[in-house]
This record gives sequence, C-alpha cells and structure tokens, in this order.
Amino acid sequence: MKLSKLFTKTRKEVPSNDTAISAQLMVKAGYISESTAGRYNMLPLGLKVHAKVANIVRKNMDATGAQEMFVPTLHPIELWKETNRTTTTGFELMAVEDRRGATFVLGGTAEEMAVDMVRKFNLSYKDLPFNIYQFSMKFRDELRARGGLLRVREFVMKDAYSFSTEDQFGDIYQQMWDTYTKIFKEIGLETFVAAADNGYIGGEYCHEFIVESDAGESRFFVNTTNQEAAHEDVAKVVADDKNVSDELKPLEVVDAKRGTTMEDGEAFHKLPMWQQVKDVLYFDEGTKRYILAIIRGDFDVNETKLTHVADAWNLRAATPEEVREDLESEPGFISPINFVKKGVKTGYPVVIVADGSLRTVRNMYGGANKLNRDSLNMNIDRDYKPDLEGDIALAKPSETLVEKKGIEVGNIFQLGYHYTNLMEGAEYTDEKGERQKYYMGCYGIGIGRTMAALIEKYHDERGMIWPINVAPFQLMLVRLGEAAEVVKAADELYQELTAAGIEVLYDDRDARAGEKFADADLLGIPYRVVVSEKTMAAGKWEFKKRTEKDSEAVDTRDIIKTLNDAMKADGQGMGTGA
Repeated sequence: MKLSKLFTKTRKEVPSNDTAISAQLMVKAGYISESTAGRYNMLPLGLKVHAKVANIVRKNMDATGAQEMFVPTLHPIELWKETNRTTTTGFELMAVEDRRGATFVLGGTAEEMAVDMVRKFNLSYKDLPFNIYQFSMKFRDELRARGGLLRVREFVMKDAYSFSTEDQFGDIYQQMWDTYTKIFKEIGLETFVAAADNGYIGGEYCHEFIVESDAGESRFFVNTTNQEAAHEDVAKVVADDKNVSDELKPLEVVDAKRGTTMEDGEAFHKLPMWQQVKDVLYFDEGTKRYILAIIRGDFDVNETKLTHVADAWNLRAATPEEVREDLESEPGFISPINFVKKGVKTGYPVVIVADGSLRTVRNMYGGANKLNRDSLNMNIDRDYKPDLEGDIALAKPSETLVEKKGIEVGNIFQLGYHYTNLMEGAEYTDEKGERQKYYMGCYGIGIGRTMAALIEKYHDERGMIWPINVAPFQLMLVRLGEAAEVVKAADELYQELTAAGIEVLYDDRDARAGEKFADADLLGIPYRVVVSEKTMAAGKWEFKKRTEKDSEAVDTRDIIKTLNDAMKADGQGMGTGA
C-alpha cells in the first residue's frame, strides 16, 4: 500500500474529550474516527488490525471444534420476553419497530437467538456437545461512552454458545478458559482470569479476562496466597476480629447533635470507624421492597453482592422523603434497632440485610432513627435481628488482597439451564428417548476493546507499537528525496518486498524526513526501512525496529533475510500476515 493513496491521514490534534491514550493515538493516526458519541468508523488501517485480531480468535476457536455462523442483528422482542430480559436489562436495551409494527431489539448479546435457532432442530445426545460462534455487531445503549473503543455503543464481538449435557460442561468451560488464555497470549496480551458476576446474562458463575491497565474500568483483586483473582463485584471479604472479647454493655440512647456522615459520627463519639454501624437504605424497583443494608463502618456496601443476598435486581438509593415520611426515620441517623417492618404510607415491606463483619465487633454505635439521637453499645442478635445475613462488603486492599485495575477483553459464562428453562422446547433427546434441557455456556471477546488494550500496553511518547501478529503492515518503507534514482530504487524495493509476501506500507509522499519519521512512529508499524541518497551511496538500506532507538545499515542484498529473521524472532515468519 502506498501511503499517498491511503484514505486517511495522520493529524496533529487529539480528541479533547477523551484522555485514554488508545483513543487519542488511534484518532491521531487515522485508525478510527468518531461518528457520534460511542460510535466509531473503523478506518482502513484500523480494520486491518481488527481483522488480524479476529483471525487469531477464529483460528483458535476453530481448533477447538467450534463452528462459525451468524444470526440477524435484529432480534424479535418476543424471544427476549420469553427470558424476561425486556424488564431486566435497563438502559442498555435498544428497540426498533418495522413498518409492519413488529418490534425488535438491537442485538446486545445473542443467547435467545442461539437457543431459538437450536431448538428448531431435532437434535439428540449424539449431536452433543457443540459450540457455535459468530463475529457480529453488538449494540449497548451505554449511559457514558468513554475511552474510544474501550466503552462504546456499537462494537464487534466474537460471541460463542455451547450446548451440552451438564456432565459435559466442565470440560467445555475449561477448554474455553485455556483457549482464551492462548488467544490473548498470541495477540500479545497477558491476562488475569478473574471470577466475576454474571449480571443480566444469567447463570451462576463466570470469569473475566482482564489486561492490567490504569485505563481500564475493571477493579479486581489478586489473592497473594493462592494467586486467584476476583472482580470487585464478587471478591470475598473476611473481616478481621476487633473487640469480640469485650463484655456486652447495656444499650443506651443519647443526644448527638452532629452531622449526618460517618466521619461526623466518628468525630462526635471519639470512637473508631470500625465500631460504627453503617446503614445504607435502598429501594428495589423490581420487587418493590426497601432493603436496609447494615455493615461495619470501615467497609462499604457492595451492591452486586447485596443484590444476590437479597434476591433483588433493580436497586436505587432511597430518598430522604422516603426515609422520613414512609419509614419514620432520619437520614444519617438510621438504625436497625426498631426499624419499621413496612412503609407507613406505601406498605412496602422492609428487609434488613446484615454483613458478616458486624459479628467481629461488640458495643457498636450509630443512629437511633431520630434527628440528633444516637444509640451506643448496639449488638447484633441481642438488640436487633437481621432478616438476611451474608457477605455484602466491597473488598479493599489488605495483607492478602492486592487491588488492580484493568481492561476486560473477554469473558466466559456458565449459563446452565437459565435460558433453556425459560424458552420452551430447548431440548434434545437422550439415550432413553426422553427430552432433556440443554446445558449452556457463552463466551465473548470484544475485538475493538482488545485493540485498545494492545495500544494501552504497547505505546511510547511517539505513538503506537503494534505486535507483529496484529500490525496493519509488517514494514514501513520510507523514501527520502525525489531524485529519480531514489524513487526508482524505492519503487523496486517495494515491489521486491511485496512479491516476497511482506506487508509493506510505502511512504512515497513528497514530504520532509522529520514528518515521515514522525508518522512512521505514530502508526506503530513494527519495522522501518529507509531508502535515501545517503543509503544508496553506501550500498545499504537503513533498517530499524519500532521498539529500538537506533537503526542499522543492512546490505541491499540482505534486506529480505534481515526482515525475515527479525519477524521470526518476534514470533511471525515472512509473508504470514492475515
């Protein structure tokens, strides 16, 4: 490809509304351009990288026996109603109506479509297990798109769906785990595999593949004892014992003219934060209940864990008016002691959920459900009894938990019978001729997000540094000068390299050397060869790796061997680009 004919050009300015280095560099280098917020045009250079990432994924998926297919982008809303996801996906669900009045959802994920397709075939146990996958556009009505390709409203995902018996599933899940690890390593990314929450996808457990990066939104923890990783949504918390050997003191209610924050309570009573009861009141729009979460004062409530413990699915913070008028308490002074069991006006029930950390402290203090009144020496079981108890604490760094940030590039989910129980007829015939439900899993990789993660990892102050396996071109050929002999030599070298199977981007522009070198660095192509009067006079070409500071002079007859040796050393032989 000649750079003078390339559709896009590099630019000096960067997006002012996005601080992610991957977004800035891809826009500046002409890999992507923004259409509207959260939606990007994938330009020729970007599409080449995108295709190479996808081909690595495809190759490894095919090696497992998975089969590629494709489903429509518009999903009949009736399928989503079968699984109740029309009421549980919230703002991410996008719907359209055709001229016949039929309603469709824009595919954000395709479990229903896969099940609907499979249930229309008369399959038996002899056909199991199988894994089908696709590369397709996904739509998410994200509230806050950010980070270029890191969080967008339209993106290409490889999503796969396995159908098996329950006994077969463990091997399939492990196979996908191992395959994903291999895929990301081949692309050039080391990943943590972190236990995570299934969210609205359904099922009982899942794992995220996370690339450590400050640009990421995933907060996770690595256990230094066993090296296991877990997303903050599910990271287990074991609270340390504080004063559990203290004698229980009598409950007291005292005047407390203080502010409404936890820090105000700590300062007023001159007692440690861990001895204070933290009360967080929610309303669950799904089940129409108030949920009072109570926890040790030095911990925060993990809403994902609370959702599971309380069997809730649409939490929001209760309003001050609800606290005062419906529950007859006071914001900042809520207490589990004598807290109402249902709303005074609405009649909505109240569920009190306690974190296990409350059992590590005695004689706690906190509000008393009245303005400027506090309770002292509160103790669980003696003074109040929660309706539910479990781990609802947000993990924080400790001696054994190291906090990290990262970019989620892939995930694998156990779905079990979640969808096949909800969608009638999702069955196969077993050995006895009886109908049985399919046991499912699903497995996703975001192609664009993987590209962004690569840039976040591989870049310097001059631009991107693509790994050889996914670079849009393997070599940047730079011509310096417009003398006839230089143009002829560079043109001939371009033809020779291309004929040898090397992917070459040829900078044939009439531009200054500094501009050409700056663009070569910005574009991030792994190797650079310079043709100039100076190099020709010495019978040499100037060869340089993008990752190295200095170049070397290579005999004109040895340039292809030099390139091939370099590519082999970097993990790819000559002419093997996708």
